[in-house]
Amino acid sequence: MKGILIFLVVFGILVFVHEFGHFIVAKKCGILVREFSIGMGPKLFQVRRNPTTYTIRWLPLGGYVRLASKDDETKLDPGMIVVLQLNEQNEVVKIDASESEIPIAGIPVQVKAADLVDELVITGYENGDENREVTYHVNHDATIIDQSKTELVIAPRDTQFQQANVWQKLATNIAGPLMNIILGFVVFLLWTFTVPGPSTTTVGHVTSNSPAQFARIKPGSKFVAINSHEINTFDDLAQRIDQSKGKKIAVTLVKNGQRQTVSVKPKAIKVAGQTEYQIGIQAKSDERAASKLKRGWNTAVATTGMIFNAVGGLFRHFSLNKLSGPVGIYSETAQVSKMGFAYILAFLAMISINLGIVNLIPIPGLDGGKFLLNIIEIVRGKPISEDHEAIVELIGFGLLLILIIAVTGNDIYRYFIK
Repeated sequence: MKGILIFLVVFGILVFVHEFGHFIVAKKCGILVREFSIGMGPKLFQVRRNPTTYTIRWLPLGGYVRLASKDDETKLDPGMIVVLQLNEQNEVVKIDASESEIPIAGIPVQVKAADLVDELVITGYENGDENREVTYHVNHDATIIDQSKTELVIAPRDTQFQQANVWQKLATNIAGPLMNIILGFVVFLLWTFTVPGPSTTTVGHVTSNSPAQFARIKPGSKFVAINSHEINTFDDLAQRIDQSKGKKIAVTLVKNGQRQTVSVKPKAIKVAGQTEYQIGIQAKSDERAASKLKRGWNTAVATTGMIFNAVGGLFRHFSLNKLSGPVGIYSETAQVSKMGFAYILAFLAMISINLGIVNLIPIPGLDGGKFLLNIIEIVRGKPISEDHEAIVELIGFGLLLILIIAVTGNDIYRYFIK
């Protein structure tokens, strides 16, 4: 149960931050955001804060930002019965198209024709009286209650995504992945304060009956060289000791201004099935805030580089085992949840950066695919035709869906069957 809850929290944070990136940039660019949803499927909760409806849905696997667009135009079919609520200027401010048994207070109208994009009018018959045809003007910011009983602002053409300039569309498309990458960096900067500071080259503790104790190495001693090779970091120290393969090494230390060189023979230790060579010391940690922040930043940068390399390797040598979907992320989260809060933070940061980078891959169906189309539009000086763009997105979505099914099936096999 603990693993499931932590997975839902981690996945929810990733989705929320990603969609919030699209949401906030779209609003800044003047694009109407009709709905901001966390979760998929049937609606659990909704609240509307002009002009956006915020919803939480039952299935906590995903989410979306519903931008006003030509693919999301509100349509009222002829013959449909709706209830219209008017303001003092006799403009329609709310349309109940849910066909609910308990409609809003207003005028029942049988629709003859409606245009909620350009003309903003509804023509129909009041109370089903076909001898009295009435035309209503619809307020630009009117709302409509759809058949799922979700109240949304209508999508006039001037608010639609397609009407934004190419730079605004590009910024909106890329904002989600960038927010995930930024989240990863922020979480790594938080993570670094939940664990001891970076290891220094100063000895903090000497293990009893260890090679270091036999060589009379004392806490507070600072390593400056091994076999005449200068030591600047704890990683240098560990690497030099491990490279000895158990042969004696000459260790130069400084303590209280006194320099000394001692001979130490590292001891073979089994770590996770691998043989490593150690001398039995624990480094003193650097607890300064600046040092911790530097480590957090460097870890985020190194993780980003590692993921970019992994994505490149995926294209060079494709394997489903290199990919993970929600099932794989759940399995890994369940394991990490047993290791403590610091590990959960590091995992969240890594997954967030990974999600952002993968979404930037220029494949139709991903944000990177939309970003590529924006770049092509900039180069051409004009947008790609809507028909061609629709075909590309349809093919990309189909391929992406096949990949998601394959990855999910492979995750189930790897983590629960194999």
